[in-house]
Amino acid sequence: MTKDCQMVWDGCLRTIRKNVSPQSYKTWFEPIRPVRLDSNSLIIQVPNKFFYEWLEEHYVQLLKLSIRQELGERARLEYQILVNGQNQAHAITATDARLQAAPSAAKDDEPAPGVFDAGMIKNPFVIPGIRKIKVDPQLNANYTFDNFIEGDCNRLARNAGMAIAKRPGTTAFNPLVVFGDVGLGKTHLAQAIGNEVLRNFEHKAVLYVSAEKFTNQIIQSIKNNAVNDFVNFYQMIDVLIIDDIQFLSGKQKTQEIFFHIFNQLHQSGKQIILTADKSPHELANVEERLKSRLGSGLTIEVHAPDGETRHAILQKKAESLGYPVSPEVIGLLATHIASNVRELEGALNRLVAYSRLTGEPLTPDLARSQLADLFRVFNRTITLEDIQKVVADVFNVRVSDMHSPRRSREVARPRQVAMYLAKQLTNKSYPDIGRAFGGRDHTTVIHACEQVNILIPRDPTLAERLQAKGVSAGVVGLDRDGAV
Repeated sequence: MTKDCQMVWDGCLRTIRKNVSPQSYKTWFEPIRPVRLDSNSLIIQVPNKFFYEWLEEHYVQLLKLSIRQELGERARLEYQILVNGQNQAHAITATDARLQAAPSAAKDDEPAPGVFDAGMIKNPFVIPGIRKIKVDPQLNANYTFDNFIEGDCNRLARNAGMAIAKRPGTTAFNPLVVFGDVGLGKTHLAQAIGNEVLRNFEHKAVLYVSAEKFTNQIIQSIKNNAVNDFVNFYQMIDVLIIDDIQFLSGKQKTQEIFFHIFNQLHQSGKQIILTADKSPHELANVEERLKSRLGSGLTIEVHAPDGETRHAILQKKAESLGYPVSPEVIGLLATHIASNVRELEGALNRLVAYSRLTGEPLTPDLARSQLADLFRVFNRTITLEDIQKVVADVFNVRVSDMHSPRRSREVARPRQVAMYLAKQLTNKSYPDIGRAFGGRDHTTVIHACEQVNILIPRDPTLAERLQAKGVSAGVVGLDRDGAV
């Protein structure tokens, strides 16, 4: 019987499954897709360059073994890497694949005495002729990989961060952009990378700064006629971490300065780590050339944690508080607060503090009583159907119109608004939303969201109505006059 690519890969997976943990198998091998079989060569598709590098670094011998068992000693394995939704072929033979040694780190000059506080911009603050200065990294020492709970929601991002911490600036994922909703651990992860880099490379200059603070520093440097000094300082950083990059939206001068800093760091092999609430191409009022740079490395979305991960987060938090919390209370919190890690930990902090102050035992009844407000908020489930009904009612169209192929303005605009709200108010992916609107492609949903994002700063009335994130679809804030 002639084998096809799926049969060969299924055989490989049987061997691989016996030699790795279930978690590793699910993370690194289930997403792989066989593409075709050419004689003794199997071509497989991996999601991104990070996947390819991780497989080559950690599982190349196992892949060799598995493909040889299926196709013989002369078997070859080739990769196709998805780049912006398209295949980019990278041929790697399973018989002679080798890991490329990371370039040896260049020995830096000894840092100059004194510590620069990046929160204080003064003119001048870089001394000409000194290549290195000692930088206060402004990292939270509690944000480490050890206390970052891994789950399906963030595993890829965590593994990427660990790989960067071992070889900052030398991997294919530079910049690393981690995006997702608030309270999902983006800041923790970004700072954990910085802390791990400092642990591995004491000589590296690591700096964490929020985008808001970065912008304020630029404003201050302009006032002090010290923009060149500002840029020079940032170009000396080895690992730059900027949090909430969406804050640069609409700030043309800040974007221009950041663009030049970004280019210089990237060209010098320095590592850039960014967090955002949206993927780079979704950022509104950001220059296209900057979006292109931000998306040139590895972009990973983190999601709301599943039930198992929420339990693990609460157990870890209870241990750090040094307070016994029963499985019943942990289960109650994990069930009712499902979308936000920050709120999850905050709820436990609140219960423990109350129990300590009052002496009341921390029971499920106490949790229900003290967290009734939170439970009400997080128990509201907004569905795509809810959003479609409300928007259809406001714009005086039928829900079926949103599913139809009609493209007239009176139908297209409410459809775009509904798609935008669906992305803002639910955890549904672009393909999920597209399917709910008549089987449309995910690019149509992305375009709809971009169009509404463009309209918001131009139309104060629309912006006011769309302040609905976090509330039920029945009160999304749209008026009933249908105007946009």
